Amino acid sequence: MFPAPRYNHGSDLPPSIPVFPLTGAILLPRATMPLNIFEPRYLAMIDNAISGSRIVGMIQPLKPEPDQESPTERAAPLKGVGCAGRITAFQELDDGRILISLTGIARFKTIAELETDEPYRICQVDFSSYENDLITGYGEEDVDRAALLEGLRSYMAINSLDADWDAISKAPTELLVNSLSVISPFGAEEKQALLEAPDLKARAETLATLAQMELATTDTGGGGQLQ
Repeated sequence: MFPAPRYNHGSDLPPSIPVFPLTGAILLPRATMPLNIFEPRYLAMIDNAISGSRIVGMIQPLKPEPDQESPTERAAPLKGVGCAGRITAFQELDDGRILISLTGIARFKTIAELETDEPYRICQVDFSSYENDLITGYGEEDVDRAALLEGLRSYMAINSLDADWDAISKAPTELLVNSLSVISPFGAEEKQALLEAPDLKARAETLATLAQMELATTDTGGGGQLQ
């Protein structure tokens, strides 16, 4: 584990960061994403990040390529908004893979892609629109936590999923909303909508709406509604 520095302002973060384009994957502040790194270009990226700022940006391709989670074409356009994360843990495996934990810091807007001799992509980014992301728990008081939990219970019951409800009940609201958004099984566009939600309340409401739509189209759900 690495001790995490305190980021108080967008200017505390680097203006250009390596980015990992991955369809259907988003990161959000304080949420943690496990990643299995095996492609040579991304192994090089993680190696350089670990020896540097330890910051990597997660971003989705603008148009997903069939059967490809990460575009092979270097010029493939990217979404305009991603999220920077800090490598908070890593493990090198005997087969050459690296397992990392990437913990979200703040969202960013992409300004430009930089020319580089590195095998991975580097973008100039701007954090100024998302400085509230740096405030732990910002907007928690506006979230209807009870409704979110009730909707989550319905969704998991319909889909026969298990959950550690004791841990969920104790989790801070921000961590609950952001972590659920990160691990949710929704499509790439729905995940991007969760990423770009203007605040935590809007993200929680979007999450509940997406779950409700999923319930309504589940045969065994009988058109159930989230409360």
